[in-house]
Amino acid sequence: MKLEGIRVLDLSLFLPGPYLTQVMADHGAEVIKLEPPGGEPVREVGPRQGGHSVWFRNTHRGKRSISLDLKTEAGRAAFFELADTVDVIVEAFRPGVAARLGIAPDVVRARNPRLVWCSISAFGQTGPERDRPAHDLAVEALAGTLSCNLGQDGRPTHPNVPVADVTASLFALSAVLMALLRRERTGRGDTIDIAMFDSALAWLPNATGTLFATGRPPEVKQERQWGGGSFYNIYETKDGRFVVLGGSEHKFVHNLLTDLGRPDLIEAGSAPPGPAHEPVKAFLRETFRRRTRDEWEEWFRGRDVCFAPLLDLKEAFDHPQTAARGMLFRDEEGNLHIGTPIRFAEEPGRPSTRLPALGEHTAEVLAEARALTSRA
Repeated sequence: MKLEGIRVLDLSLFLPGPYLTQVMADHGAEVIKLEPPGGEPVREVGPRQGGHSVWFRNTHRGKRSISLDLKTEAGRAAFFELADTVDVIVEAFRPGVAARLGIAPDVVRARNPRLVWCSISAFGQTGPERDRPAHDLAVEALAGTLSCNLGQDGRPTHPNVPVADVTASLFALSAVLMALLRRERTGRGDTIDIAMFDSALAWLPNATGTLFATGRPPEVKQERQWGGGSFYNIYETKDGRFVVLGGSEHKFVHNLLTDLGRPDLIEAGSAPPGPAHEPVKAFLRETFRRRTRDEWEEWFRGRDVCFAPLLDLKEAFDHPQTAARGMLFRDEEGNLHIGTPIRFAEEPGRPSTRLPALGEHTAEVLAEARALTSRA
C-alpha cells in the first residue's frame, strides 16, 4: 500500500485529526493513537454496535492505542522516545497547549528533523481568534458558511455535514503528504498549521462571486447553488418525497423542458439565477407533484438531464452504487464500516477493521520505540 513504512503518532481527538490518520491507516501507514488517561471521548459518544461507538469505529479502525499522561514527566519522557521514531505527528490541542506541556513542535523537531508535525485547530496558531474555543458549528458561524445554510424559513439552520471539521481534515491530509514528498528531496520535515476556519473559507470558490464582485454578501436564495436557479433545485413529489435537478447547463434545460412540453420556458430556465427563474420553478413544482419520486426516477432513466432522487442515508448506503464502489462493508463480526474513497489501480487501500482497547499497545509500542532508537 502507498503509505507502508510511514509511522504516525496521533494525539488528536474527535473528528478532524482522527479521520485524517484513519485514511492514512487504510493505505498502509502505521498509526499509533496516543490517548489521554480518560481515553478518546468519542469512544463513548453516540450509538454503539459490536461493543464500540459507531463514531469511534468510523475514525479509529486499524490503529494501535497507547495511553500516556503528558502532564507527567514519565508521560513526556515516553512521548519523546516515541516521537524520535515516527514520521508524522498529528495534534489538535488549543494553540499554546503543546508548548505548555513541553512538547512544542520546534522542540520535538529539533530532536527529529525529519518529522512532519501537523497542528489542527479551530482558528490556527496565529491571529486575534486563535484562543477562541470552538467546534465545527462555531467555526462555520465565524467563517460565514453558516449564514449560507438557510432553511425554507430563511433562517440559518444546522449544516448537514461538519464542513469545517472535514475540510480541515482533508487539507491536513494533503499538507502531510506534500511535506512527506518534499522530505524525500530535502531530508527535512516541516511544521503544518491547519485552521478549520481557513479550511471552510477555502472551500468557497464558487460562492464568492457576488461578494468579490460587488462587496456585498450574497442574497442566498437567489444564488445558483442555493436555490436561485430552477435547474439546481429541490422539488417535492406526489408521495411527499423529493427529487433534485442538479445541472443548469443549457442542454439540460433544453432537454427537460422540451420533453415536458414547455419549450417556451427554455430561455428563462437558461437565464442567470434569480427572479427570472420563478416561472420555471413554479412549473416544475407543479409538474413534479404529479408523480411519485420513484416514478420520476423511472421517467428520467435514459434522459440526458442532471437528475437524482433525494435519498435518505439508509437508502444511500443501500444503493447499488455504494456497493459497487465498496463504500460500505462489514467486518467479520458483521459490524458496518464506511469504505475508503481513495481508489488506486495499484496498491489499493486495505482497511483493517480491528479496534484497539484504551492503552492496549502502550508497553508494546514503547518497547518497539526503544529498540528502534538503539539501532539508530
